Amino acid sequence: MSDLDFSKTTPMPAAPAEAARPAASPVYNAAVAMEFFRGAGKGETVPAGGVLFAKDDKTSGLFSKNDKMYLLLEGEIAISVGDQVLGSVKVGEIFGEMATLTHLPRSATATAKTSCRVLSIDGKQFETGLQQKPEFALMLMAIMILRIRQTAASLRRGNAIEDKAGAKPTSVFDKRLMTGLRALLRDRETVRYGAGQPIMKQGDTGAFMYIVASGVVAVSIQGKVVDRVGSGGTFGEMALVDQSPRSANAAAESDCELLGLNRSDFLALVKSSPAFGLAMLNAMAARLTFMTSHYK
Repeated sequence: MSDLDFSKTTPMPAAPAEAARPAASPVYNAAVAMEFFRGAGKGETVPAGGVLFAKDDKTSGLFSKNDKMYLLLEGEIAISVGDQVLGSVKVGEIFGEMATLTHLPRSATATAKTSCRVLSIDGKQFETGLQQKPEFALMLMAIMILRIRQTAASLRRGNAIEDKAGAKPTSVFDKRLMTGLRALLRDRETVRYGAGQPIMKQGDTGAFMYIVASGVVAVSIQGKVVDRVGSGGTFGEMALVDQSPRSANAAAESDCELLGLNRSDFLALVKSSPAFGLAMLNAMAARLTFMTSHYK
């Protein structure tokens, strides 16, 4: 698996998560996407005016519409919310991935402007495909992180960051996956921090991400707690992936035991453990969806 070129851009105002398409990002690689979809997906033809999915369509549960993501082979797709067209999907671009990752209702509508051909994959096909093409997971992570940084910058400028000091601690990995990760990283020693002790500072260079083995870590921006990370949760991965400075502060809210991963560890885990990559993607997508829903 080759490494990725994680580029940097100037922060932009946030858009609804489903509408902020990956191909609008400088880290999007059309060849990687095409290879992934050709291996895991199936072809579909959509007539002009056809709706692939509509805003508020459910993607899980009894009345689920579908949880598909798409790659456009021919034609043009309009992405809209109500009467407002937010943009168009061009040939070679992917769209609809947020619902596949979060299993939340669609946040926008995708309509064929012309007769179109697409490749589609559902959630199960996506999970299977990651086993063969983990580089696609890395690309999506880079895209999610870029969009999270852009949205966070917009929230900071508007002083619209929500304080989650009383929120329930978050977790990324369940007990089964944590057990598997500990087995894979059995040669790594955990590090301990006492309650109130700082762990990382905004603006610092990020050499490690952390998995919380026990305790709770408070992540903050502008003095507001934006996440409380509990056992099985992670923090610090953004700077590890895109090699940009830390975007937040983190301190031990209680006595903590942490497992640190460097960039090589992270890339190796994405390649060797599709479940790790999928869990990280799900967490990033959920974070982006939450942030864009609070953007004003």
